[in-house]
Amino acid sequence: MGLNEARRTSSEVRVDIGELVLDGFERLDPERVSAAFQAELARLVRERGVPIAADGGRTLDALSGLPPLPATTSPGRLGEALARAVHAGLSGRGEPR
Repeated sequence: MGLNEARRTSSEVRVDIGELVLDGFERLDPERVSAAFQAELARLVRERGVPIAADGGRTLDALSGLPPLPATTSPGRLGEALARAVHAGLSGRGEPR
């Protein structure tokens, strides 16, 4: 996961996620999970920003120590929860690696 701030303006944040792997969720539609994840992460970044990016360019290779995901069969709920966990990590509540 990378946070690319090279072309940052005062209101622009770019989050590049190379690959997202979820083990144990085989029966969920990955496209619906992805759509919900992207929509929720965009909303969170737009409304709350990304505090660890406030100092300009910052790159994170990975995040760990994120909040647990819910046991759910809803791809929308999982995508939203995943976005909240990633945003928490980008807000300094995870452990950068």
